[in-house]
Amino acid sequence: MSLLDRIPLVPLAIFAILLALLPFVPQPHLFEKIGLLLDGTLSRPLDIFDLFWHSWLLIVLALKLIRLKSVSPSQ
Repeated sequence: MSLLDRIPLVPLAIFAILLALLPFVPQPHLFEKIGLLLDGTLSRPLDIFDLFWHSWLLIVLALKLIRLKSVSPSQ
């Protein structure tokens, strides 16, 4: 059994969305860091860490959903 199979989907989704949107004010870090990445100005180690930190649960959630899709029986 995969580690992804043992992670409950609903709590994972809640925590992934919450972490992606923190801090709520003035702008979520993830949106700010993606903007820096698209502008080509994401160079400080702290900014790179912030991008990873605020997106890692979204990546795990995406992998979980892909795993669920591939394991579920075809109809």
